[in-house]
Amino acid sequence: MTEGRQVKAPTIIDIAREAGVSKSVVSRALLAQGGVNKETRRRVAEVAERLGYVKNAMAQGLVAQRTHTIGVLVRNVTNPFYGHLQAALEERAAQRGYRVVATTGTGAFELTQERKALQTLLSLRVEGLVVCSGLLSAADITPFVQHVPTVVAGRPERDPALGSVYCDEQDGAAQLVSHLTGLGHRRVGVLRVPRRLSITQYERGTAMERELREAGAEPVVVELDERPDSVARAIGTLTAARDGAEAVTAAMCPSDHAVLRAVEALQALGLSAPGNMSLTGFDGVAPLSTPLLGLTTLRQPVPEIGRRAIDLVLDQPDARPDDAPHLGLQGTLVIGRTTAPPHPRG
Repeated sequence: MTEGRQVKAPTIIDIAREAGVSKSVVSRALLAQGGVNKETRRRVAEVAERLGYVKNAMAQGLVAQRTHTIGVLVRNVTNPFYGHLQAALEERAAQRGYRVVATTGTGAFELTQERKALQTLLSLRVEGLVVCSGLLSAADITPFVQHVPTVVAGRPERDPALGSVYCDEQDGAAQLVSHLTGLGHRRVGVLRVPRRLSITQYERGTAMERELREAGAEPVVVELDERPDSVARAIGTLTAARDGAEAVTAAMCPSDHAVLRAVEALQALGLSAPGNMSLTGFDGVAPLSTPLLGLTTLRQPVPEIGRRAIDLVLDQPDARPDDAPHLGLQGTLVIGRTTAPPHPRG
C-alpha cells in the first residue's frame, strides 16, 4: 500500500461486484428482506464478511428519518462528576435502545467551542441533546431546542422551554449548613466560584451563603478565580479573617477537588482540617468519595440524574415544550473526617 494512502471502506457496490449481483439484491440480502434466494443470500454474506463490510447505521437511520442517537455535550470529562454523569447517560440510553454520541472537553473548553460542539452534534441528526455544562447559559442552549428535545443535566435551569435534571443545590447547601451549625460553627467561610466561570458552582455558593444567614451564622464569602492557587489564597484570607476574637472555624468549598486543595493550603500554613478549620465539599463521587480521604461532602445522585435526563429527552412529545420539566433531586450528606466542632481557641 502506498504510504499515506487512505483505505476506502467497502460498500454494497463492492459486494455486488464481487458476488455478481445488483446492489439492490445486496441491500435486500443484508437487510434480510424478501425476494432473495437462500444461495444468493449466503454468497452475499460471505463476500461481505471477506471484504470487512460494516453497515453504516447512521446512513440507514437517515433513510428512515431515525438515527436512534442522542448527542451529549460534556464540558470536562476529566472531572469525576462529569465522567460519572456521562457513564450514567450512556447506560440509560442503551437501556432505551439508543446510542450516545458525545463531544467532550478537558477543562479548557471555551464557550465558543461549546456552542460549536452543539452545532456539530445537531449536524449528526441526533434525536435529542443532553447538555452537561456549567458554562453555557440558557440563551446559548435554547436555539437548539427548536430542532430537537434538549435537556440540561447536572445543573439547575429555570428556562420554561429547557428541561433540566439536577441535584437540588439549595437542599444540599441546607444539609451541609445544618451539619456545620449543629457542630457549633458560627462564622463560616464560603469559597464561591464567579458566575462567568461556572453557573452551577456560583449558584451553589450563593445557596450556601443564604442558608448560613438563615441559620443565624455569619458567612464570610471569598471569590475564587482562574489562578491555580486561588483556593490556597482564599484559605489564607479566611485563616486571617477575624471579627474581634472570633475566627472563621469552617469553610464550605464548591467541590471535593476544592476541599483537597484547601487541605493542602492549611497544611502549608502549619494548620489542619478539622483541627483548625472544618471543611465541606460537594459532589461525593469516586475516586474522591473514598473513606481513605474521609471528606465531608454532599453526594449528588448522579445515576438518577443521568437516567431522568435521558428519559426526559426521549419522552418529550415536542422539541420545544411550553413548560419543560425541571427535576431537582435530593443529594445525600456524607459526614467524614474533615468536619468537627470548633477548636476551643477558634
